[in-house]
Amino acid sequence: GVGPSDASPDEGVVEDLPLIDEKAVEQLTEGLISYYLPDLQRSKSALQELTQNQVVLLETLEQEISKFKECNSILDIDALFSEAKQYHNKLVNIRNEMMMLHEKTSKLKVSVINI
Repeated sequence: GVGPSDASPDEGVVEDLPLIDEKAVEQLTEGLISYYLPDLQRSKSALQELTQNQVVLLETLEQEISKFKECNSILDIDALFSEAKQYHNKLVNIRNEMMMLHEKTSKLKVSVINI
């Protein structure tokens, strides 16, 4: 006959499992959330602050870079002006030399005529 030894090994296991208390699960979940949430919120605000700081830093860097670019262009302009000054001085010297040459040649002409 069918004795207790013939029973399926799985039989009775289902009854052994404790019933899952949904209320307990809910309370555990809430407990875990309330335990970890403040840390997560702190992390979130720290990350937001970090991101804002990075944005500010990037903007500042961009401003500094544009200042450097302006400085470079100003330096270029300075170089241009100093070059222009040098060329102007050269031109003045050439003009003076030409005037001297002109005076010399006119003197020579006068002396040639007087011969």
